[in-house]
Amino acid sequence: MKKEAIARKEDLPDEGQVSETTCKVCKAQIDKLSRKINKESTHLIPLLEKPMRTYNVNFPVRMDDGKIRIFSGYRVQYNDARGPCKGGIRFHPKVNLQEVMELSFLMTLKCAVVGIPFGGGKGGVAFNPKNYSKAEIERISRAYIKAIAHAIGPDKDIPAPDVNTNSQTMAWMLDEYESVKGHKAPGAITGKPIEIGGSKGRQYATSLGGAIVLREYLKRKKQALSKTKIAIQGMGNVGSNIARILAEWGAKIIATSDSRGGTYNPRGLNVPKLLEHNNKTVATFKGGEKITNEELLELKCDVLIPAALENVITEKNAGSVRAKTILEMANGPITPKADEILEKSKIEVIPDILANAGGVAVSYFEWVQNTTNHYWKEHRVNQELEEIMVSAFEEVILTAKKEKCSLRRAAYMLSINKVLKAEKLRGRV
Repeated sequence: MKKEAIARKEDLPDEGQVSETTCKVCKAQIDKLSRKINKESTHLIPLLEKPMRTYNVNFPVRMDDGKIRIFSGYRVQYNDARGPCKGGIRFHPKVNLQEVMELSFLMTLKCAVVGIPFGGGKGGVAFNPKNYSKAEIERISRAYIKAIAHAIGPDKDIPAPDVNTNSQTMAWMLDEYESVKGHKAPGAITGKPIEIGGSKGRQYATSLGGAIVLREYLKRKKQALSKTKIAIQGMGNVGSNIARILAEWGAKIIATSDSRGGTYNPRGLNVPKLLEHNNKTVATFKGGEKITNEELLELKCDVLIPAALENVITEKNAGSVRAKTILEMANGPITPKADEILEKSKIEVIPDILANAGGVAVSYFEWVQNTTNHYWKEHRVNQELEEIMVSAFEEVILTAKKEKCSLRRAAYMLSINKVLKAEKLRGRV
């Protein structure tokens, strides 16, 4: 049914946040690690304090009622020293340039930490897709990709799905990109439907990668999955799939939530039935008691998995977190100040640039399949993913032990050194 075209003021970006071109969070993280960065690369540190390129586009789209609306979109290519930029596109009313810069910085590190030959990018359009019809979302998707088509491509910058975008969104964007360029280019965008060049296993790759990392982490702690109580905030694609995978592996999922609330059962939720119910809201699931998102974050559990949006654990609630371990499946769910509080509380955080890198790893596999025109069986995709995630986890663990630091600092240290080494080898400065 066609949705009424309204003013939709909540879609407007926060103009006060889009003018600053220095990535504040990026610089803060780099400053913390400056002593640990290889001495021969320290003079290159300023290269990572600002993105390589930023695009701010404003484009018109005709609504279902015939009126024209102007939308603001962004694409940031943070660093391409290790290869073409890679990163998702999100649709959200709070998207702005500063946020996209921070996320593209994380993508740069994420690709480096798992050793795939990409740099970091990110993009987004500032609007709330819940207020638009499917036809309007398609026209917005096409108009956005047309506006940045000159800046992306299989050898330049490869977008993928992110918050509020999916394989259908990518299909529209790829079709528009190919129309602009006048030729087929399946490797220009990943996260596509299998029918037009997508990879098997891509839909749940982020979740599987995170589950593999958690499994390896618990092995080192000599803790059985069957005795592990897990709370998951966010039941979108990532949250629902990691709930399914971990439950199949024997873990006890005691709580989950979505934007409208959550459900909690200390004896363990019936995950298959919960997933059947997930087309509604998990807050109305009869197999547990109703809780809020805030209450879920403060539950006593072995592992807390934030799998929704960024900045859900802040200095205001970090002191109330009672999980033993946090697996970051969302991008940047913990603020820097909250991170310090958690570290003092001896709550170990498995950082996002490692934990949720499974998606970009399989996006890389998809890109490889597109460029060679040879497509893999699902078991091969999952096997290759397992090898990449286990290897990256081991490298981060060894670095943390050697440097006597947190897993986050170890992952950042490793990835920043890899990026700066690539910059040095290229002789850019």
